Amino acid sequence: MSEHEDLVERLREFSDARNWGQFHSPKNLAMALSAEVGELLEHFQWLTEAESNDLAVSSLESVALEMADIFLYLLRLSDVLGVDLVAAANRKIEINNKKYPVETSYGSKKKHLG
Repeated sequence: MSEHEDLVERLREFSDARNWGQFHSPKNLAMALSAEVGELLEHFQWLTEAESNDLAVSSLESVALEMADIFLYLLRLSDVLGVDLVAAANRKIEINNKKYPVETSYGSKKKHLG
């Protein structure tokens, strides 16, 4: 079993042990995911670019835990929906690779319009 599969299983067991599955509809999980992203953003609000690149150890630990919350909600959502998140991420990288070829995208922040 991969680390990814092990983590999904641990999360499923955690939820099942608390009978939280009844609350873990895709809608509710997506909303919780969005809320956690907002909490992550709060750590960076009002920081300069330089400050955001040089977080204090205590701030970095708080950011890491918010990132973990986001990751866990996303894993739980993928499990509930039956989405292989690793496979979907690999497909998305391939799509982006075609959408943003190096020749036309290197060093550019312009979004593909087609």
